[in-house]
Order: sequence, then structure tokens, then C-alpha cells
Amino acid sequence: MRFRWGCWQMRFVNNAWFWACGGSLLLAACGGGEEGPRPPAPTARPAPAPQAVADEPVRIGPPYQVGGVTYTPEDKLDYDEVGYAGWYGEELQGNETANGERFLPSAVTAAHRTLPMPSYVEVTALDTGRTILVRINDRGPFSNDRIIDLSRGAAEQLGIIGTGATPVRVRRVNPPEPEKALLRAHGRAPERLETPAPLLAVLRKRIVQPSPTAAASLPPAAQPARTPGKRPSAPAASVPPPSSGGYMVQVAAFSSRQRAEALARRIGAIAVEGGGVWRVRYGPYATRDAARAGVKQAAAKGFQNAPIMANDGR
Repeated sequence: MRFRWGCWQMRFVNNAWFWACGGSLLLAACGGGEEGPRPPAPTARPAPAPQAVADEPVRIGPPYQVGGVTYTPEDKLDYDEVGYAGWYGEELQGNETANGERFLPSAVTAAHRTLPMPSYVEVTALDTGRTILVRINDRGPFSNDRIIDLSRGAAEQLGIIGTGATPVRVRRVNPPEPEKALLRAHGRAPERLETPAPLLAVLRKRIVQPSPTAAASLPPAAQPARTPGKRPSAPAASVPPPSSGGYMVQVAAFSSRQRAEALARRIGAIAVEGGGVWRVRYGPYATRDAARAGVKQAAAKGFQNAPIMANDGR
């Protein structure tokens, strides 16, 4: 009996030893391959934000000639004019402006023929009364139909993207330093209060000549050397003018057929001529409600608030 009990004890001890050792070996095998905590995978570094610019030195400059016309810069503190504004965008991104800065399309800047660089102006859209603060840092536009060319960022804030030449008031101001700092850092200053309707009516009467339609996104051509060269483009298929009736969504209007057709090809619209003006439009649509699809299509291409117009066949 004792012998059998002793043999059972021995078997128990041996089995216990086997499972204990086996478990230890198993744990060691499972843990032996660990390399410790791994470092996080490297992530792509975000592109550095554009550096803020300075307001010094202020540049006025001597008289200069462009296209046989002489322009005389001056430090006119009470500058207050009405006329037409165009806008320009990515075609000049990174180019050097007339005061030595790099052009950033999203910044709220502008080109002016004679005001100091930099200087600050309030630009009012005479169609809507909206007014924004803009920083002048370039020379232009050298065209009789416009008194200022806005960057894409300024045109977006003013709400004139896709409208061609827009009647505006340009008034020089000396804003508070925090607002200047916002524009120097490529941000936006808060919009001003909308101009009252009676004052808008008075300002509109000061514009004697009707505007020849200017190209949306037309570069300022502040210096001929900086103006992007014209690239040859394939001729656009001729588009017959849509029959009258229904509605169209107008994206832009041009005096140049080439520019109108180039934009129409790019955004999938049509270019229609009427009265010497080339219009880029979506449509026609049977009803005004149906034309809202064209407004959404224009917005998707970067042209916000494109107007719905009755189709007159032109």
C-alpha cells in the first residue's frame, strides 16, 4: 500500500513538474519575440504656412510708363474713387508683386496704379453694398475699364467671383493695427457695415461710362515681364446660340471670345455671343427651379452665387 501510494505521489510530482516547466517554456516562447514598444510611424509634415509680410518700407515710386501711358504714384490720403474692379487668381501664384512680396491668391490684396504700397482701402461693391478691407501691394490694372484688380481672396470676400467687371467704390483708409495684422498674415478683416441704399444710388451716378465687360480672373499685368504668356489652345467647337425662352445660369462675361471659350471648355458650359459680349452660361433650363441645378454646378466649379437669367437667345 505504501509502495503504491509512493508511486502515485511520484507520478503527481512528475506531472506537476512537467506542466510547470512546460508552462514556463510556453510563456517564454510567447514573450521572447517581443521587441518592446514600437515608435509611432512617421507622419507627413504639413506644408509651412506662408510667412506674414510687413508694412515697411512703404513704396511710392517715380512716374512710370506702361503701353505708352504715364502713371504718377502719389500718397493721396483722401483717395476716393468709383469705377470697375476685376480679379485675378492662380495664374500669378508665387510671382513677385511690385513691392517685392509673393502673390498669394487667397490673401486679400489688390493692384492699384498709383496708391502707395502697401496701403489700405475699403472696396464697396455698388451692386450689393458689401464693403471689405483690402491691402494694396501691386501695380495695375493697366486698362481703362478698371480702377483696381482684386486677388481671388478679396473677390470671394466681396462676393464678386464670376461676375466679370464689377462697379465699386475704392476709398483709402487707415484701419486699426489688429486689422492690418490680419491682412499681413493673409487673413481677412471683418466686413464693414453694408452701405445704405441712398448712398449707393449717389455713388452709382458717379460712374459715367458703362463698363466694357472684363474677363473674370484677368491678371493685372502690373509688369509685362510678370504677365503669364499666352499658351495656344485648341479651337473650341462652335456652339449654336440657344433658342430664346427658359432660363440660363450666367457664370461670367467677356469681351474676348478666346477667354470665354477657354472658360466654357474648362467648366463644361457654353459660350454665347450677343451685342459684342461673350457670355459663359449653363443651360437653357425650362424653369427657374430647374436652373438651380446650374447654380450648384457653377458653385462646384468655384463660381458662387451665379445669377439665374431669362434666356433671351443671346
